[in-house]
Amino acid sequence: MELSFPFAETDADAREAGRLLFAGETDFLKGVVAMDGMPPADRMEVCFAGRSNVGKSTLINALTGRKALARASNTPGRTQEINFFTCGESHYVVDLPGYGFANAPVKVVEKWQRLLKAYLSGRATLRRAFVLVDSRHGIKPVDEEIMGLLNKSAVTFQVVLTKADKVKEKDLEPMFAQVRKALSKHPAAYPEIILTSSEKGEGIEDLRAIIATME
Repeated sequence: MELSFPFAETDADAREAGRLLFAGETDFLKGVVAMDGMPPADRMEVCFAGRSNVGKSTLINALTGRKALARASNTPGRTQEINFFTCGESHYVVDLPGYGFANAPVKVVEKWQRLLKAYLSGRATLRRAFVLVDSRHGIKPVDEEIMGLLNKSAVTFQVVLTKADKVKEKDLEPMFAQVRKALSKHPAAYPEIILTSSEKGEGIEDLRAIIATME
């Protein structure tokens, strides 16, 4: 099936750079609940955002080759933290809590939204946000909210479609059309998307390569 959506493609040199970057040490650094707790902005960083159950922890684990790396930062009490991971000495990989807090107390939601806005607008070293979207569902209103916030914060973002192996081929093109239409409204959106399956390993090399070769 020929797909009409522009997908991210990387060459062999970029994929090798990505392999080398993530073959090194990747460790949980700290969870942050306020801006004064942020680590020094002394290296390039990328962040991952996505609504609950989109497969964010699984993707980060696949990306880093560490089966329980992201899960280690999701213990009770840390669910509203911004979690920083070191990737060698050159990068931070940042895990934002799953957004969409229908069942959370209003004060919790407001506190998290304030922290998220402060983080996105206050980190000069943040190069790109990866917005994870479940391939089975496409972009939902709660995804539009985070993309709107990234626009306002002037943070370039790129959509990563997760769980691609769970989608039937006949359903792919309509889902891509819906994503394409949604992204057209957001000037900060990177034009190419990344199609991934953490279970099958699809797209992981490309994502590593994109992070490793980002300027």
